[in-house]
Amino acid sequence: MTGNLFASPDSSTPWFTAHCDGGSRGNPGPSGYGAIVEDAQGHTVARLGEFLGIQTNNYAEYSGLIAVLNWAIENRVSHMRVVSDSELMVKQMKGQYSVKSPVLLPLYQQARALSRKLDGFEMRHTLRGGNKEADRLANEAMDKGMGRTPASQSAEALARRVSDAPLTPAGKSSSSSASKPTLRVPPVPILGSGNPPAPKPARQVLEGYVKDGVVHLLEGQLPDGIFVKVIRE
Repeated sequence: MTGNLFASPDSSTPWFTAHCDGGSRGNPGPSGYGAIVEDAQGHTVARLGEFLGIQTNNYAEYSGLIAVLNWAIENRVSHMRVVSDSELMVKQMKGQYSVKSPVLLPLYQQARALSRKLDGFEMRHTLRGGNKEADRLANEAMDKGMGRTPASQSAEALARRVSDAPLTPAGKSSSSSASKPTLRVPPVPILGSGNPPAPKPARQVLEGYVKDGVVHLLEGQLPDGIFVKVIRE
C-alpha cells in the first residue's frame, strides 16, 4: 500500500488522531515517550508508552512518532493525523527543516518510510498545553523505567486515603476510633484575634528539568501559585 505523505484529509474517510510526546531528564538522560490514539469519533483506542534508557529529547520524540505509525499499520488504520509539540520534528517530517543529526537521521528515515505505508498522513504542531495526556504518559514511562512511582498514581493513592478516612467530630468518641484513622481540620486563624502570624513556608530544593519553558519535577507535582528559581548545576 503506497500512501500520499501529508495528504489532504478526506471527509469520507475516517481519520484517527494521535497525540505523541517524548522527554529526557537531562538531555541526554533517562527518557521515554507517550502517545494516545483516538478514533474518528474521539474515543481513545490506545495508550502507548515506553522507557528508552539514556537518550535525548528529540530521540524520544521520534520514538513516539514511530510507535504511533507502527500501531496504525498493525491495526490497519489507513489515515492518521499526528499532533506533537515538537516543532523541530514536525518541520523535519514536512521537509521544512533538514535532519543534520546522525542519531536522528535513521529515526527520521524510518518514520518517513512508515508514513508512506498509510493512505493518508498528516502532522500538526501544538503548544505544550494541547499535549498534556501524551506528556503524562511519557513521564509515567520515565518514572517506571527509573524505578519510581508515577506522580499521578501517588496523587490518586493519596486522594483515596483521604476520602476513605472517617470524620470524627471534635468532642465525640467512637467505639472504633482506636482502629480507624481520624481526619481533623485545623482551626483557621482569624485576623485581629491575637493569633500569631503564620510562619513563612520553608524554602525547598526540588530536582527537575526545564523543557520548552515548563518546569517538570522528577518527583511529585508543583502546586499552583508557587514561584520557583531554576538553578543549573
